[in-house]
Amino acid sequence: MVPPHWPAASAQTPSRRRGAVLERAILEAALEQLGTVGWNGLTMEGVAAGARTGKAAVYRRWSSKEDLVADALRSGLPDFHTVPDLGSVREDLLELCRRARDAMYGRPGSALRSVIHECDTKQAERFHDVIIKGVVEPTLKMLREVVNRGMERGEVRRDAANGYIFDAIPAMMMYRSKICASEWTDRELEEMIDQLMVPLLRSGGP
Repeated sequence: MVPPHWPAASAQTPSRRRGAVLERAILEAALEQLGTVGWNGLTMEGVAAGARTGKAAVYRRWSSKEDLVADALRSGLPDFHTVPDLGSVREDLLELCRRARDAMYGRPGSALRSVIHECDTKQAERFHDVIIKGVVEPTLKMLREVVNRGMERGEVRRDAANGYIFDAIPAMMMYRSKICASEWTDRELEEMIDQLMVPLLRSGGP
């Protein structure tokens, strides 16, 4: 018989997390570690501690740090598939840039930057598909749709759908992030769209 002054077992001991709940906690802890200590500082032990589980639980699911980080990045990347349709190519591009900026400086973006900046060439190959399929290809697809829609409205010249145009925004945003180590303000995004992208796309030539 349990004495009445003892707390109930359920109040003393939280139920063990299993399956998808535990995996989600581990992936969240991996993203947190990437954003705070970076790729070089991340350890399986640190992730286990952050997820409040044992190291064995991590290794049962991911045999290496690379495998764990790849899955963590996939799970944390925002939705890059919903294309804005705000009535003009300027507003659509500006909304895409805001989304990209917010994604870059949110927790998944910080995690992704730590991988890009700190991994050596061989390590980076492990994350190539994650970056290309999870970020680059969806972003380019959205840019193409925005530009093509602008052509249909007569805002964008017909020869504007080329690789140079589609590379301009991602290149500018990555340059500011990686080389200048600074964020984009709303005003700076507007200036980039108004002074660079709209003139490049304008119907009749820049």
